[in-house]
Amino acid sequence: MTHDVTNQVPPLTGHDVSADRALLEGLAREGADWATGELHQLGVLAGSARAQEWGRLANDNPPVLRTHDRYGNRIDEVEFHPAWHELMSVAVANGMHAAPWMSARPGAHVARAAKFFVWSQVEAGHGCPISMTYAAVAALRHSPALRAEWEPLLASRTYDFGLRPAADKRGVLAGMAMTEKQGGSDVRAGTTRAEPLADGSFAITGHKWFNSAPMCDVFLVLAQAPGGLSCFLLPRVLPDGSRNAIRLMRLKDKLGNHSNASAEVEYEHAVTFLVGEEGRGVRTIIEMVNMTRLDCVIGSAAGMRYGLAQAIHHAGHRRAFGKELIDQPLMRNVLADLTLESEAATTLMLRLAGATDRAVRGDAAEGLFRRAALAAAKYWVCKRGPAHAAETLECLGGNGYVEESQMPRLFRESPLNGVWEGSGNVAALDLMRVLTREPEAMEAFFAEVALAGDGRVTDAAERVQKTIASAGEADARRVAEEMALVLQASLLVRHAPAAVADAFCASRLAGDWGRAFGTLPGGLDLTAVLNRSGGTAR
Repeated sequence: MTHDVTNQVPPLTGHDVSADRALLEGLAREGADWATGELHQLGVLAGSARAQEWGRLANDNPPVLRTHDRYGNRIDEVEFHPAWHELMSVAVANGMHAAPWMSARPGAHVARAAKFFVWSQVEAGHGCPISMTYAAVAALRHSPALRAEWEPLLASRTYDFGLRPAADKRGVLAGMAMTEKQGGSDVRAGTTRAEPLADGSFAITGHKWFNSAPMCDVFLVLAQAPGGLSCFLLPRVLPDGSRNAIRLMRLKDKLGNHSNASAEVEYEHAVTFLVGEEGRGVRTIIEMVNMTRLDCVIGSAAGMRYGLAQAIHHAGHRRAFGKELIDQPLMRNVLADLTLESEAATTLMLRLAGATDRAVRGDAAEGLFRRAALAAAKYWVCKRGPAHAAETLECLGGNGYVEESQMPRLFRESPLNGVWEGSGNVAALDLMRVLTREPEAMEAFFAEVALAGDGRVTDAAERVQKTIASAGEADARRVAEEMALVLQASLLVRHAPAAVADAFCASRLAGDWGRAFGTLPGGLDLTAVLNRSGGTAR
């Protein structure tokens, strides 16, 4: 009898990860309902035992650096588990990388965001090279010749792993390297140098502290040229088949993101090509950074949805004190609160994806809105990720603390998006610069908020504007937080069921809320909120 297994929760497999009401409604609202069928196909695969095993294996078998071959020749390669390549193949085939840039169809960037959201719930680490490949095209558009040469390969839906000349490949991936050990986010402090060559290319020499996905085919890097800090395109393999002078010094031993290789690299007169204007490197590469910041928001929202799904599933099957956990009043409060956070993040990321899609197609107003909203969302959604992951893990109790549950993997991954592409302070200060230097962006932001036509949102927006009017640098985080919350509230009032909007406004705007999840006030329709999550609410 002691070995009979009872009251244990079956694994959450065999489901459609895209069966998420907030996701599907937002997909249609932002102009990409034509991709619903593709998204469901991807969602079924993402929920399969096969795909989830790929995610586990890729995480449990991290990449291995091979600096030399058996004869002592320098090769600077990284070996990945086959599961990594399976994940990458699906991502590329489904256009989660640069494919939207080659599409004239409105909503292409929204469809891509939704797919990235769904597939990231299988395994987050491999999303890094996918995200950078997507973002690189935005920077390459500063150099028409380089764009013409590289964009078709970057957008190819064929995953072609291995170091070969680009002309010999059916598809390529892009990465970037900005930070250096003495500067971190202060990229202008970089010491990597770029020397002009007679043929118009540059030779760069220096050390980069973080080079994520070093097996990509091409990288965007920052280096100090004679005309100032500039952006360069650095191929891994030169057209004649020789390896460019990129030395992989070591792979980082990271908290999470184990499946993805992040390297320290040194360049020894590596051949590069100028992207954009010399001396305008930050302005050039910031286009790529903004795209990857969008993916930070998407990735954090995906992590919240994954954790919520696991918590709801566990609570619906686990019995304690005579009934299922999901029927326990306090657990229902916790799960409803987690649902609010997840839906708010999902709705906001889809609105940003829609703004991105319209902005790249020439909509100036959407571009203005996006400049302010993306900075606020990058700060707040990514900041909420770790707290959400910790609470969903706790919903599984001790079962959530063991590796087999995969919840520790989620928890270790959760801080990354808050660090990547600018930590919380950087994102908040970027927002303050936008508000100071581009008042039209602030006007666009609050015009969007006002669309709710709701007194609760209007009152909160007025409070935020008063905060902004007297804010200094030390207040940047408070400004970012309040702006993100009022925008999320406006979106939920307009697009979510009343029960969801009411609970969000009561807790996040009106302050009838504690300091941890599960402290929603009484009088709310938590059953309706839980039904929104896909859980079985009585």
